Amino acid sequence: MEYIVISVVALFVSSLTLFSGFGLGTVLMPAFALFFPIPVAIAATAVVHLANNIFKVILTGRHADWGVVIRFAITAALAAILGAWLLGQLSAIPAVTSYQIGERTFDVTLVKLVIGLLIIGFSMFDLIPKLQKLTFDRKYLPLGGILSGFFGGLSGNQGAMRSAFLIKSGLDTKSFVGTNGVCAFLVDLVRLLVYGAAFYTVSFTQISGDIWKLVLLGIFFAFIGSFVGARLVKKITLRSVQHIVGVMLVVVGIGLATGLL
Repeated sequence: MEYIVISVVALFVSSLTLFSGFGLGTVLMPAFALFFPIPVAIAATAVVHLANNIFKVILTGRHADWGVVIRFAITAALAAILGAWLLGQLSAIPAVTSYQIGERTFDVTLVKLVIGLLIIGFSMFDLIPKLQKLTFDRKYLPLGGILSGFFGGLSGNQGAMRSAFLIKSGLDTKSFVGTNGVCAFLVDLVRLLVYGAAFYTVSFTQISGDIWKLVLLGIFFAFIGSFVGARLVKKITLRSVQHIVGVMLVVVGIGLATGLL
């Protein structure tokens, strides 16, 4: 069963994340967590996520607007580190409330509630027709990187905040997909190098060979999903991408605000 679940999730979500720029880690981690302890699930998801980002850069990186990448990704990566550090400091604050679904308990923290509502607010710029035409001047890209990186690091959903800003930066469909992919790779690489190396090394020394098979399977089907998505880029309009990003932002925002993510 685990092989089917991981394969289907990786394939389907990866094809969507090529356009949205986020979502694979958000959905894949709970899928791994169905069969393995949370630390192992997080480590496995990180490996699939990084490998898929590298593949997306290979597929779409040539369409990236490097002026946007340089102005946006550097400040986003640095701000994400600060946001992640602050999240650690705020983690001791008790949950606002909690509830149970079956045998699982879900905590609603103040940080995730605020960030979830903020992400839902961002989604309105992609779903409300009058706001869809709004764009940001490129001189504000470094500020956009700081905001998306900081709040992304704080909420743990870096991709959602990044896509919400980049979709309004005046890029066409191909440039948005390529630029988002390169920025995602650079930011993820910095975060993993700074915070993840020791944790992931320790986690993977404690697991069996079964998860390695699932990780490789997840990477394989995520690659297929990204490849299929890349073939569809020419047929997808920027308006369609905005709708995909908007809907996924709402889903992530509700998940954070309610403690499900």
